[in-house]
Amino acid sequence: MPSDKMISRKDDGVGWMIFNNPERHNAISLDMWEAALEIMADFSADPTVRVMVVTGAGGKAFASGADISRFKDERQEAEAVAHYQATTQKAYSAIQAMAIPTIAMVRGYCIGGGTAAAVCCDLRVCTENSKFGVPAARLGLGYGLGRAQPLVDLIGPA
Repeated sequence: MPSDKMISRKDDGVGWMIFNNPERHNAISLDMWEAALEIMADFSADPTVRVMVVTGAGGKAFASGADISRFKDERQEAEAVAHYQATTQKAYSAIQAMAIPTIAMVRGYCIGGGTAAAVCCDLRVCTENSKFGVPAARLGLGYGLGRAQPLVDLIGPA
């Protein structure tokens, strides 16, 4: 499912996957995660792509997490929540499973699902103004072990 909120380009061996929702600090919707899966499948199938860089458009945010303005449509019913969770988990797993190196190029906000995506990359390169957070509890949401484990693996249980 194509989305104009995701940009994919290939440039001299680098596959760029760009969250393109700068008016909402690159908040990520379900269709953006679905498009990300297609982009990563394309990069994986292309032997000329030797590294994947994940970043956000606009320079103010890598990604501010889930697009809460879409929760009513994407996450209100139990079945929709299950589909959303499965899709996002597939996307995080796809980042981790990429056979090529993955780099999160973080500028500005990197919150919630943005942090989860950055943690799944092999490397994170950040500007001095990068700000990280996982505020799901403020929305009455929690993270399961599958979502928390990559962060714990990266920074340790403390």
